[in-house]
Formats: sequence, C-alpha cells, structure tokens
Amino acid sequence: MSLEEKLKKLDEMREKARLGGGQDKIDAQHQKGKLTARERLELLVDKNSFEEFDMFVTHRSFDFGLADKKVLGDGVVTGCGMINGRQVFVFSQDFTVFGGSLSGAHAEKICKIMDMAMKVGAPVIGLNDSGGARIQEGVVSLGGYADIFLRNTLASGVVPQISVILGPCAGGAVYSPAITDFILMVKNSSYMFVTGPNVVKTVTHEIVTSEELGGAVVHASKSGVAHFACENEADAIGTLRKLLSYIPQNNLEDPPFIESNDPFDREDDILNTIVPDDPSKAYDIKDVIHHIVDHGEFLEVHADYAMNIVVGFAHLGGRSIGIIANQPAVLAGVLDIASSLKAARFIRFCDAFNIPILTFEDVPGFLPGTDQEHGGIIKHGAKLLYAYCEATVPKVTVITRKAYGGAYDVMNSKHVRGDMNYAWPTAEIAVMGPKGAVEIIFKKDIEQAKDPEGELAKKTDDYRAKFANPFIAAGRGYIDDVIEPKTTRPRLIRAFQMLETKKDSNPPKKHGNIPL
Repeated sequence: MSLEEKLKKLDEMREKARLGGGQDKIDAQHQKGKLTARERLELLVDKNSFEEFDMFVTHRSFDFGLADKKVLGDGVVTGCGMINGRQVFVFSQDFTVFGGSLSGAHAEKICKIMDMAMKVGAPVIGLNDSGGARIQEGVVSLGGYADIFLRNTLASGVVPQISVILGPCAGGAVYSPAITDFILMVKNSSYMFVTGPNVVKTVTHEIVTSEELGGAVVHASKSGVAHFACENEADAIGTLRKLLSYIPQNNLEDPPFIESNDPFDREDDILNTIVPDDPSKAYDIKDVIHHIVDHGEFLEVHADYAMNIVVGFAHLGGRSIGIIANQPAVLAGVLDIASSLKAARFIRFCDAFNIPILTFEDVPGFLPGTDQEHGGIIKHGAKLLYAYCEATVPKVTVITRKAYGGAYDVMNSKHVRGDMNYAWPTAEIAVMGPKGAVEIIFKKDIEQAKDPEGELAKKTDDYRAKFANPFIAAGRGYIDDVIEPKTTRPRLIRAFQMLETKKDSNPPKKHGNIPL
C-alpha cells in the first residue's frame, strides 16, 4: 500500500471517528436541543487550537454482542486546547456512542489527559453527557470510575478542575464532578443524582421527575451541588470561559492580571449613603461590590444557594480576587449551615490557587433554632472559621455595619490572621446587638423602672452610642483604620498591592482535620 493510499485510509478513519455514533444519533442529539461532543469543544476552545488524543481507541469487550459494536473514540473526545490563549485539557463525552457510557477504554482516555494536566500544570475540564457505567463491562467500568476519582482527588488543589453537566450524570458518575472545584449545569437538559426516579419510586414510593430530583435549578438552589445553573449549553460554555479568566493555571502560579482602565483612585459618593441610618433596614451588599470592583463586573458563584452570603470573583486594580460578603438583604445576613458551607468551600478554593480574599462584613450572628443546632451548625460554622484561619493568601476585610458575637471572629477578623481590617463609620462591633446586650446587662434596672419600655429604649441608645461603633476595636488595633465609604476602592487596591509579596505558612503536617 502506497503512502497516498495510507493517507487516504487515515482520512477515512478520522472522518468515521468524527461521526461518532452516526448521523442518525447526531440528529437525535440535536432534536433534544443538545450539541454533540465535538460541537461543544468548538465553542469551548480557541479556534483551531484543539489537539485530539486517542481518536482511534476502541473498547476491548466481547460479551453481550459488543465484539461487533466498536466505535472509534469509544464515546469520549479527549485532548488539549487553548482558552483565551491559556492551555487546558478537556474530555467531552459523546452521547451518540453507547449513550456516552463509560467503559474501561473510555476511562483510560480521561485518565490520560488528567495525568498530562498534572504534569504540565493546566486546568482539567470535563464536559459530561453520559448514561453512566457501561453495564456490559461490569467491574471494569466501575474500576474505570474509581481510577478517575483517585486522579480528581490527587489533582485537587494542584490544578483547577471544572465539570460541565450537559446531559445525564447518575450513579457513581456524579462523584467525579462532586470532587472538582466547580460544577455548571444546564436548565431542563442536565441532571445529577445518585439514584434515579425509578429507584426512588421503588424504595420510598415518591413520584418525582428527573428535573425535580436532580435538575440544574434544584442543585443550584437547594442542594448547593451546582455552582452555576445556565440557560443553555452556549451560556454554560461562555460562563466557563469567563470563570477561567479569574483563576491561575495551577497552584504554583498567580492568577491572571487584567489591565484595567477603571481608575485605581476612583471614589464613589454613592457608597457614603448606601448603608441606611436605621440599623434594622436592609440593603444589597452586591451594590457595594459593584461600585468598588473594576468596571462593576462581578462573577457570582452559587448565586441561588444560601443567598444570605455572597461569593464570587472580580478584578480590583487588575488583580483577580475572591469576594465573600454577608448579604443583609437576605435573612439580615445571618450565618447558617448552608452559608457557612458555601463560603468555606469558596475560601479554600481561593487559598489553594493563590487568589486574594476580600470580605465585606455585615453579620448579626449565627441563626438560632433547633433546625440549625440539630443540623450541626456548630461543626458547619466551624468549617467557615477553619477555612479563614487556614488561608494564607492576602486577606482584607471591610466591616460595613454589624459585626456581632462569634460571627465577628469568624468573618476574617484580625484574630484569625486578617491582614488588613477596615471599618466604615457605620460599623457596629460588639458581642451582640445593643437591645439584646442591654436586656442582659440592665435586666433588674429595667424591671424595676417606672417605665420599663422607656428605660430599655434609653439604655439601648446609650449602649449604641458607646459601644456600637468601630472605635473601641480600632483603639485595640483590631481595626487598622476607619475609612470613609467612598474611598473604599483606592484603599483596597493599595492594601492588596502592599500584600502582593505576603508570605505566611501553617505548621508542617500531613493535613489538618477540618470538622467535616
């Protein structure tokens, strides 16, 4: 056979591989409103940058008629490419081939790109669209999943790992995305669950749809499994590309610096009036964030989950930062189980990948109640405390209003290695709110007064004037400065510039024992 004939055969094999399960299966995928594995890759990576590996791999099974059903690529497209000029490794499962089910060969392809990503220090992106384990392969398929889980775990905190769920993801398949750093789902076309609706019906007699059990909205708002619920596949891939613009390639690099023409010394008078004079009135902390960060651009993470705390990425003076902010517009910004978990995980990601942390604090304390106590608020709240204490990246805090009780300690106070801690003049730093404090301290005086209500109001006003301010904390050095709100942006930019060469470390150990 001549070289020309060999090249012709190569072209034919490549064309066959690109067809996956065939045109009829591709048409069926499109009819569901879904893209194919290769169409997704074209959207994801920079034009003409994708280098495919293992295009000709096939499964090695002979049972249940599989010997005569071999498809080049075996249901997953793997390789490397560029996103905004930065290298990434990607696998994209092909639902047109055996429903995207995972075989031993399929798993080996994924493991290969994960191993390469670790060697070169680049993110791993998984585009998941799979019916689960290939049942015909039995334990070989299960072993393939475990091989992937191990690599997810070893890569955690070394290279960023992002999972995009673009179809079914059920059973053991869910645990690989669960270990990764971020999960993006698509509304009405992707779902995740350990056991499906049929099993649920058999065991618990509940009748539930796939969407109700494990759809994007459910996981983005109720379980917290998904970080982003996207409108369609293009939206999911666009969000992923934006997310990557805030994070470094690996744990040894700094996050990307984006040149900004938003003036570093910009002041915003609106910030001076954003906190209401009445301490019981709410305001939206996201308004504060938008007025301070570069061009007002903020990529919120977990936007629909535990909305009493806000987390996400922004640039400040060109630097990528992670933001954690109590949200007084939801439950008065109180800390509870879900918000503690949400913020703790985000902090640990930022710390693992050298992303400085900015905290906006307005917190009246931890949410009381039997549901919270029986649900383990003690250990879950401790996770947030642990995450802040453990983090060695630059950490800056701005107290905008309330900082009460243990929540003051937890939210990156000076005592847990906060580097620069600022307060607005509206800040109230105390063990508890003025009214509650007075009811305890002056209980007898109030009971014996001729006008108990009037005495309570008077002593509350006296307490607020004396203690509900930032100056006692500032006098102790717990607050580095009390700043005018409108100057917050330039003060923060200078703080992070100053902390750019910060070095801090934790005691040598295999790992800590976070209160899981």
